[in-house]
Amino acid sequence: MADSGVESRKDLGKLEYGCQHYKRRCKIRAPCCGEVFPCRHCHNESTSTHDRHEIRRQEIERVICLVCETEQPAVQVCSSCGVNMGEYFCTICKFYDDDITKGQYHCDDCGICRVGGKDNFFHCQRCGSCYSTDLRDNHPCVENSMKQYCPICCEYLFDSLKGTRVMKCGHTIHADCFNEMLNHAKYMCPICSKSTMDMSAIWRQLDLEIEATVMPEIYRDKKVWILCNDCNNTTEVLFHILGHKCEHCGSYNTRNTSTPVSPE
Repeated sequence: MADSGVESRKDLGKLEYGCQHYKRRCKIRAPCCGEVFPCRHCHNESTSTHDRHEIRRQEIERVICLVCETEQPAVQVCSSCGVNMGEYFCTICKFYDDDITKGQYHCDDCGICRVGGKDNFFHCQRCGSCYSTDLRDNHPCVENSMKQYCPICCEYLFDSLKGTRVMKCGHTIHADCFNEMLNHAKYMCPICSKSTMDMSAIWRQLDLEIEATVMPEIYRDKKVWILCNDCNNTTEVLFHILGHKCEHCGSYNTRNTSTPVSPE
């Protein structure tokens, strides 16, 4: 039976220390510059533009216990006062966190720790990252799509603390950035211009609006060539100010490739 005194000692100060990024009972000594920071994100955010550098988490070797201020090798239990410096501790990433409600786990394929519960995620080898099990066999793969920068805020997606979303085309974006894009009525992927979601209801609404909007006689029989961003086919269609429908897939996510011309 475990010693209850030892266990209660380990919990001393739990969730009482940390920074804006993590609750933990230690600081780290940055292996790159030798300075002490609450976590690697605090270090990365503090570096100036002319001295921009980031910590490689696996290279962290020294930590300072916040309960007794003892500096020591990166281990879970403080060698001096016996507290858990992090309820969750990864020996590979040297990652400490007292808030285990996040469901932290280490992904060997990613090479870093993730949150959300290991049973709720799988690693897609082609995309190069962990995705929700809801997307297993249910998402278009884009090679290394997570090892890119968010096309809206330009933050690196692979180890971002923010949630991500896989768009219909397979490209990845921060979930918050995606929602902000929709709030501004932007429905095309910023990378490939394909529709980011099922747009069939909106296309049907456009059908009705175009049917109800008669063009001036001078434009009524003029045609244009269009390129569909969704299926990549070209079509010659009647010019209309509200939009041009692809005859191959029914999408209005198209672009003109010619000026309006009259039929011969």
